[in-house]
Amino acid sequence: MSKLKLTGKQIRAIGYEEGPVVSVAMHTMCTHFKHSTEEEALAILKDVLAAPENYLADEVLSKIAEKLIVVEEEVATEIPLHEKGVTYNVFGAKHIEEGALAQMQVAAKLPVAVAGALMPDAHQGYGLPIGGVLATNNAIIPYAVGVDIGCRMCLSIFAIDPDELKKREANFQRELVANTLFGAGREFTERTEHEVLDRNEFTDIAFLQPLQHKALKQLGSSGSGNHFVEFGKVEITDVNNPMNLPIGNYVGLLTHSGSRGLGANIANHYTQIAMQKTVLPKEAKHLAWLDMNTEEGMEYWLAMNLAGDYASACHHTIHAKIAKAIAEKPLARVENHHNFAWKEMYEGNEVIVHRKGATPAGKDVLGIIPGSMTAPGFIVKGKGETAALNSASHGAGRKMSRSKALANITHEALKKELKDHGVKLIGGGLDEAPFAYKDINEVMQSQTTLVDVLGKFYPAIVQMDGSDPKKFRKRKEEVTGE
Repeated sequence: MSKLKLTGKQIRAIGYEEGPVVSVAMHTMCTHFKHSTEEEALAILKDVLAAPENYLADEVLSKIAEKLIVVEEEVATEIPLHEKGVTYNVFGAKHIEEGALAQMQVAAKLPVAVAGALMPDAHQGYGLPIGGVLATNNAIIPYAVGVDIGCRMCLSIFAIDPDELKKREANFQRELVANTLFGAGREFTERTEHEVLDRNEFTDIAFLQPLQHKALKQLGSSGSGNHFVEFGKVEITDVNNPMNLPIGNYVGLLTHSGSRGLGANIANHYTQIAMQKTVLPKEAKHLAWLDMNTEEGMEYWLAMNLAGDYASACHHTIHAKIAKAIAEKPLARVENHHNFAWKEMYEGNEVIVHRKGATPAGKDVLGIIPGSMTAPGFIVKGKGETAALNSASHGAGRKMSRSKALANITHEALKKELKDHGVKLIGGGLDEAPFAYKDINEVMQSQTTLVDVLGKFYPAIVQMDGSDPKKFRKRKEEVTGE
């Protein structure tokens, strides 16, 4: 007999409100009623929902009943923002739109806020602006982490003459296409083994149980929007680089993507819980937090870290496949992530540092800051600047929204730009055209106090999602890029 499988969607469909009770109900039924049918299990849950007080003495169902009664008794009152926000530093203010500045000002007024910073690539998002950094006191804000949890950059450097990228362009292009998969919701038909798929969080946290199978099928894939896998020329310019590479030119494989459907589902689930428990004024509602001492806060922290490790596993899988395909072993690898939260020290106290679209740049920490499909990326080493909360930009940053880019950029203009820079594009849309982004050189000039540049990456063969971007703006299970 097959084991019972229930989803949060099914449980919410019968009247359960979003919150911890959904996870408890899912775990309880799948554990103690695993040989029941879906119809039988849902019928039991309906009875408990209708009269939870009747099940308080039940050894198994009391766990669900207690959560339902607590929900009924809770009356969340709106928490006011502070009149004056905490101090935060802005880097490259001339490059930053008013919307992002306004969002950062709201975030600074949160009662749990300790310090903040705004990076030169910042632009408006949801809740915390993309490019925003916020330190909080014992509180985690799911939407200050972002929807694409643990989104990251990963660079493998190979001992190949960059001239080979033109000489054997068809071969490199073939391996990119054969060993990658792009698009929101896309899945592989064959399984790739990785230890992250066997993590205890998938069984210990009820909400994650039904997401494990999807995570398995998406391992090693990339999303849509600004996610990419590309070959290019790496130019090492600092002889003292921690990779111990001689100054010179190499071939690099650079990837940008995140935690796929796993991260998106975690973000949406815990954001809803946070918004129920922490009711804020309308302008700050997406900045609702979870106390780190609560069950929900600790659960999100574990789920977030799982999603981050899963995103890393996706990159390592892509790089391993392509390295094998081109019969090369990398000389060095550089990896960093954003859309995440870290426990760090600030002025002698432990805080939770949220970096939404911002690169960790602690003292001697390595990272990659990309430009666009035709602009160079930068291999950097952090300077550990406290004023920036040990952070730097995570890219050039958008200067046009996706809809504005689609309305104002032509295919002819994009083709000319690609030809002028000698870049071969596979997939990709007008919403990701170089004209939609800020000048990466100006952005880097605005953060010379935050990072040292060790080298550059020049795109040559770029693969992105080739689907219509208009369709994916309507999808909710994954975001396009950030």
